[in-house]
Amino acid sequence: MSRLGPAQRRPNRGGRGGFSSAQSSDHSSGSVHPTILKQARKSGVLNLSQRGLSSVPENVWTIQEDVPEEAKVVSMDNTEDKWWNTVELNKLILASNTLTCLDEGLGNLSALTVLDVHDNHLTSLPKALGSLENLQKLDIGHNKLSELPPHIGFLTNLKTLQAEHNQLTELCEDVCSAKQLEVLNISNNKIAALPRYICLLSHLRNLNISHNNLSHLPPDIGALDALRIFDGTHNQLISLPDEFGNLTKLEQLHLRHNRLEYLPILRHCESLKEILVGNNNIRGLTEEHLQHLKAVTCLDLRDNKLQKLPEEITLLAGLERLDLTNNDISNLPLVLGTMTALKAIVLDGNPMRSIRRDIIMRGTNEIKKYLVSRMSDDEREKQCEKPQSSSVGRIGGGDDVVSSHDLYQLKALDYSNKGVSVLPDEIVEAALEAGVKTLNLSKNSLCELPSNLSALGPKLSEMNLGSNKLSQVQPSIAQFDKLLLLDLRNNMLSDLPSQLVSLSVLRELVLSNNRFKLIPDVVYSLVSLENLFVNNNQICELKVEGFMKLQKLATLDLQNNDIAQVPPELGNCQWIRSLSLSGNSFRNPRPAILAKGTPATLEYLRSRIVT
Repeated sequence: MSRLGPAQRRPNRGGRGGFSSAQSSDHSSGSVHPTILKQARKSGVLNLSQRGLSSVPENVWTIQEDVPEEAKVVSMDNTEDKWWNTVELNKLILASNTLTCLDEGLGNLSALTVLDVHDNHLTSLPKALGSLENLQKLDIGHNKLSELPPHIGFLTNLKTLQAEHNQLTELCEDVCSAKQLEVLNISNNKIAALPRYICLLSHLRNLNISHNNLSHLPPDIGALDALRIFDGTHNQLISLPDEFGNLTKLEQLHLRHNRLEYLPILRHCESLKEILVGNNNIRGLTEEHLQHLKAVTCLDLRDNKLQKLPEEITLLAGLERLDLTNNDISNLPLVLGTMTALKAIVLDGNPMRSIRRDIIMRGTNEIKKYLVSRMSDDEREKQCEKPQSSSVGRIGGGDDVVSSHDLYQLKALDYSNKGVSVLPDEIVEAALEAGVKTLNLSKNSLCELPSNLSALGPKLSEMNLGSNKLSQVQPSIAQFDKLLLLDLRNNMLSDLPSQLVSLSVLRELVLSNNRFKLIPDVVYSLVSLENLFVNNNQICELKVEGFMKLQKLATLDLQNNDIAQVPPELGNCQWIRSLSLSGNSFRNPRPAILAKGTPATLEYLRSRIVT
């Protein structure tokens, strides 16, 4: 910041009083208090936001000239206020006032690098704006501007222009002369077309044209070599020019709420990570659309007209989130289950026929496992890429074989239906080496939790011990404290150990088809529990105080037990979204009420609480 000597300054014009927002709601004829100006001369920053200004006080424009006389006196006393401690104003903030115009005196502030006048009532900008050759950031958003003045093109050092929420009907070509622009936000206006010379903005990194009236984009937009973020949400775009695929550095593409009928073919957008094209008219995807999107991690296709998801979706090897909400999809390709990076599949609002609703409700991992379970061994191996390990193909011999694809790609060990009472050490060692997180030991003859499983404990997130011969669960279950799902269905259990409390992040517990007469007290300590299945047992009594502790519980299945009375206080558990009570001996609630669904059942129970 440059320093100003006393010879460069005019005498103090004096005679102006201070103001504050508490003193007046209109400071159009006032002036800024000398103390505020004094601080601004030291810091180079003048902040007059939210002061009810309807015009800018004159002494703001003359701040560099009106130096107090006492600051010019050469003296070693009170050197803090001397002229050599002052700097030129480089940042002026006039935001959130009621300004309708700016004075040509703005040109006096030639050192400005930041001018913030957003949230005012400006209808025009002064010509003097074009003389601010040092200006790097201009925020004129949330005003009433119907056009941008041509002299913005003279701002050769401007890097950020924010002009959102105005009344602009076009973007003047002169803006394209500000060739150092990196951020341009003209969202929430009435712009119908972009100038072809936008291609001159070779440093532009972030372009936001959302909420306008654009029906097409100029082919020249493909020359924005530095562009990383493009937001064209809420326009009337039917397609993108082929040249859009030349944006090699593009990382985020936002095109929600347009009229696109197909996903753009983005041949050279190798850096693209996020595509949001929800709320359009997209009817299908092809290999040509998908083959260039290998770096994409998020694909939002919600609220379109898709009827089918092609198998080529697997070309998006890094895909982590796939949103297909509200389309016309009735089935999914089985190979979708082999996409190891995929963490979230959203399917709400589709007429799914190939996957049961209860599987969909259990989330992405269950959907993927179901899809893989329907694949033949040949199909699985075909999808398997060789892991970087000595263990490839199949592990084990005879009936004990397991797929290395499952181990290394799905991080899953499926050792179900083997008829074993012990788990071979070589299988556990292979699972440990592969970093297995999902373990399926169902449909075996296990009488207890295999002791050699403890090595897998720190990493396991899902464990299925269903359909075995367990009469008890050993205290060693506490070692599996990262479990999100524990399936103990179809055993001979009547109780659970207190050590189960260590499973503090457990979300789903399946105790169906056992011998429980009461829900074990330790279950009520699992405060992260979201789904609890205790159907087909001998439960005769419910402890409402226990359920009141489980405030994340969404699904509670108590079907086919011996419950003679449902406590009315259970109705206070309004966080439960799915409550299943049929097949018990109680008379109330009646079947007609249960048939109306969970909200009606809970409301009925609350109505019977005695106060």
